[in-house]
Amino acid sequence: MYLSSRRPLAALVCMAATVLLSACTQPALKTKDHEADFHPAECPDCLPQSDTPLPDAAQPAPPPSDADTAPSGTVRTEISTKSSAGWRETNWAALPGWNSDEPGAVWPAFQESCRVLARKSGWQEVCAAASALPAKPTDGEARRFFEQRFTPWQSIAGDGAEQGLVTGYYEPLIRGSRQRSASALWPILAPPDDLLAIDLGGAYPEIKPAKLRGRVMGNKIVPYWTRAELEQRRDSGNLPARALLWANDPVDLFFLQVQGSGQVELPDGSRVRIGFADHNGHPYRSIGTWLIRQGELSAHQASMEGIRQWARRNPQRLGELLNSNPRYVFFRELPKADGGPIGAQGTPLYAGRSIAIDPAHIPLGAPVFLATTWPLSEEPLNRLVMAQDTGSAIKGAVRADFFWGFGPEAGAQAGKMKQPGKIWVLLPKGIAAGRAVDR
Repeated sequence: MYLSSRRPLAALVCMAATVLLSACTQPALKTKDHEADFHPAECPDCLPQSDTPLPDAAQPAPPPSDADTAPSGTVRTEISTKSSAGWRETNWAALPGWNSDEPGAVWPAFQESCRVLARKSGWQEVCAAASALPAKPTDGEARRFFEQRFTPWQSIAGDGAEQGLVTGYYEPLIRGSRQRSASALWPILAPPDDLLAIDLGGAYPEIKPAKLRGRVMGNKIVPYWTRAELEQRRDSGNLPARALLWANDPVDLFFLQVQGSGQVELPDGSRVRIGFADHNGHPYRSIGTWLIRQGELSAHQASMEGIRQWARRNPQRLGELLNSNPRYVFFRELPKADGGPIGAQGTPLYAGRSIAIDPAHIPLGAPVFLATTWPLSEEPLNRLVMAQDTGSAIKGAVRADFFWGFGPEAGAQAGKMKQPGKIWVLLPKGIAAGRAVDR
């Protein structure tokens, strides 16, 4: 009786999923949306994105049966049970620039992560030991702490690639107002009341993505309004959601949506911090890629500043440009607080010491040693960071988004960053890498 009553529901759910998914087809790199409660990096890389997915889908060989008991000093490989991520145990000498980094600078971010990690098995001891150190340990003290209590594991893509992609994001500042005015015409919307978020993961794990977004029209569930449709409703005064604030510039607002969080400066000089709340369920499309395919910009020119300049030269095509990305992000107002925006872990982000990762491959909150280069440069950027955030564009075992901080200077660096990189995850001794990712 239970099975027979379940079949019609399953068919209905699958039909709804088919309708919504048909409107949300996208390249493999962008297929899974972030579902955490906190999210300042919805689609961090505004630079043009390839339609080719990062190499991460190969089926790895199973780990050796004695993987958990290999003697110290040997090289062993484990595979995450949740994904195809490979984990290769290594030693500190393999981390380029480990001895020249300043690990004391990551300590505040590490302490913030410990507030969450201390509730997880395997992390209690190291977090308790960290609390016994000075609030600002020297680089030597911090380095010894990590070396004595952690093991570095290199993250390897499913096809065996050690090198992946590192992009950048930041917290922008834009100008706006609490009320619509002649100079503030573009709404910063709260999540609409009619936006449905249908979570199918528990009952139907075979349906991906497991969480779908849409709205009810008559007796049907249909895809939610696209960016272009929401803009039409703005022009007609028929917005489906409350405007938290009104932005002065549509391009600034677009990039704020790309970053997923930011601050809005009001006419009196005060500032409001806002953060990601939800999105309309449509795929993210890079406007940089659109400009390249239109022959308007070269790949080298399609930086954040290059896109801004094109928009100033072509105001009559601005709507066409922005609406090429159907994704629309909704926000929530955040409490006034010092420090950086709140990441997916629920802790503040630290400029130059926090990154966004794919939690299917790298445990959220873990220390990570990142080996990459400065934007548009071959100068090494090798440092210990904390995996404190996620993003819908951040997919793969060797993929990171580097948080540059707040304001225009940070934005200039983030907008240029698209560098090769390698990743080592630091796990407390005794934790098997294959069981470290969040479930």
